Amino acid sequence: MTGGFTGTGLVKRYRRDAETVLALAGADLAVAAGEFVALVGPSGSGKSTLLALLCGWETADAGRLAYRGWPADRRPDTLGWPELALVPQALGLVADLSLLDNVLLPARLRGTAAAERERASALLADFGLDHLADRYPHQASLGEQQRAEVARALLLRPGVLLADEPTAHQDRGSADRLLDAVTGAARDGAAVLVATHDEIAWARADRVLSMRDGRITEGPPR
Repeated sequence: MTGGFTGTGLVKRYRRDAETVLALAGADLAVAAGEFVALVGPSGSGKSTLLALLCGWETADAGRLAYRGWPADRRPDTLGWPELALVPQALGLVADLSLLDNVLLPARLRGTAAAERERASALLADFGLDHLADRYPHQASLGEQQRAEVARALLLRPGVLLADEPTAHQDRGSADRLLDAVTGAARDGAAVLVATHDEIAWARADRVLSMRDGRITEGPPR
């Protein structure tokens, strides 16, 4: 099977003053191509740390990551936007680019911005942002910025989509739009993992994984 990813025995420790914090304690997970998986758990359970490992922002102290269809020794931070796209919890739009140019950024880096401009505009319209296309991030609300980030992540139809609390700043209607888009990405073949506290997102997912104390179990929290 091509596409999707696995993490096996993932361990991550941090130093906090004189204390060692075990953020991941042998976490295991697998997300297949075409699957939307919701990752749930209380704050501090390790969800954001796991996503940071999966996208290559952090390196595990132990364990193994594997992205199907790519060489075993290829690091996730070398994957391009068509392979792996991330919607971080801390908003990260480029301040001096308009919302439209932010969405187009992955295509611009590939030299295909002109070819993707129509799709970028359509994504902004899907998320109710077409009237804000020429505005800069500081001229948009947090919810609008978050929707633009999701549009940017979806622009090149990534094989892997990771999102950390993508509905946190959304009203119910806007959250449903985002979840429609995430579900659509999985239907198109992406392996989708969404860390979320939103029970509506859990209901839309194909599977729910629960995280507590750096470990992952199958199913919603009890």
